[in-house]
Amino acid sequence: MVTGMPLIHEVKTKKRAIAMTFDDGPHSIYTPRILEIFKTYGGKATFFMIGKQIINHTALVKTVADQGHEIGNHTFSHVKLTELNETRSVEEIERTSRLIREIVSYKPTLLRPPYLAWDDHREAIFSRLRYKPIGALNVDALDWRQPGTAFILERTRRHIRNGSILIFHDGYGDRSQTVEAVRQLVSQLIQEGYHLVTVSELLKMAESTED
Repeated sequence: MVTGMPLIHEVKTKKRAIAMTFDDGPHSIYTPRILEIFKTYGGKATFFMIGKQIINHTALVKTVADQGHEIGNHTFSHVKLTELNETRSVEEIERTSRLIREIVSYKPTLLRPPYLAWDDHREAIFSRLRYKPIGALNVDALDWRQPGTAFILERTRRHIRNGSILIFHDGYGDRSQTVEAVRQLVSQLIQEGYHLVTVSELLKMAESTED
């Protein structure tokens, strides 16, 4: 069973699994550092990428996919979809999906709206296009503001439980605090017995959970 609609912030599952996600990339410095953390400790993540960034880093997009991570859609130009008409909303998403498909040969099914700006109209549009809108629990960690590694970790730890979807940022600005917070958190979660999975893998666990 999926909770938190229309945006999916977590799923109900008895499995000790969490989905870590990264927005606003890919970035030539910070995305590779995030990838290295997962190579070191294990697990997979989901990267919600911006079309304008994809154009500049096509090889990195392929590397992310080749290492088994998932790529989701974060629009082409990081705009609030709720401020656009239907035609422009669809183009923001579909343009990025086309770019991703050209590079990794599959169309993403996951969508994270920038600023988590969402409404009933957007839900109806993208439901028809078969996108699942993904939110996150730890938005109060505010890693995009660079509040300090300890702050990011402390706020995120409040939301650690089976089925959590967590949000971080690997694009725009200095993301060194985020990288260090993720390094520590991934190490901790693995030690605590959590499996770090993609959002799609987590959704499948929810679908197979018996109430």
